[in-house]
Amino acid sequence: MENIALLTVCFVLGILARRLNYFPVETPRAFNAFILHVSLPAMVFFQCHRLQIQPALIFAAITPWFVFAAAWGFFCSIRKVRFFSSETLGALILTAGLGNTAFVGLPMVEAFYGKSALPTALVVDQLGSFFALSLLGPLAIARYSQSRISGGAVLRKLVFFPPFIALILSVGLRSVEFPETLNGVLQRLSATLAPLALFSVGFQLRPEALTTRWRALGVGLFYKLVCAPIGVALLLVLAKVRGQVGQVAIFEAAMAPMITGAIVATENNLDPTLSNLMVGIGIPLSFVTLPLVNRLIHRF
Repeated sequence: MENIALLTVCFVLGILARRLNYFPVETPRAFNAFILHVSLPAMVFFQCHRLQIQPALIFAAITPWFVFAAAWGFFCSIRKVRFFSSETLGALILTAGLGNTAFVGLPMVEAFYGKSALPTALVVDQLGSFFALSLLGPLAIARYSQSRISGGAVLRKLVFFPPFIALILSVGLRSVEFPETLNGVLQRLSATLAPLALFSVGFQLRPEALTTRWRALGVGLFYKLVCAPIGVALLLVLAKVRGQVGQVAIFEAAMAPMITGAIVATENNLDPTLSNLMVGIGIPLSFVTLPLVNRLIHRF
């Protein structure tokens, strides 16, 4: 549970840094830029180059795409009943549509299902969550950001999205053996993502905003922590996917919102306050909901 402790410490340090004025107000912007252009591409490049794909695991990689697509439809339907701005809708799709399948997901899967379940969790994370963020994230940004973007601009945003470039390079270089020095550098750069991201989220968290944003926050977390795992469970039942692969896919679907999704939303002015609340409230709350989801998975 060392990763969980790291997340908690960095999150609290971010909150304290803002309250004590130890860092300039532009700190999250610099941290987020480093994460999107250095830490995250390094992680994708390192992990995807080493990932061994087995046919039985391919279905698990589909589930985050299903969660993202379902989130888009779910929040668009909710908007017809209760008005949300385009920016809020985009923020909900990018946060509730993507799960924290790496920093929270991997240690949680290991804790509840053992090391043998980690290959499935890695497939869900790398080919599912991060691939969905790289390919579908720019589409949500183009649709719901304040500045309307042309089709060509969307394509350019996707092609030049650093994690997507890293993903393409990692796949293209699968047959190339990296020197240990390069692997070490990539691994160390990857390790900066979690502490910087949680510090940034904690720094930007505004608990007082709960008084005005609790409805959107409640809808977003209800979808991510409750509807998403139920939807994936139904999908797997229909597909007759059983055993540990199915269990891990459902468990990963129940993870809190993805930190990087919130950062991407914040950097594109998609309701930054709500985006950070989704992560800042969702991660601690998931520590309560995940054991309950695990019990239900084993029971039913």
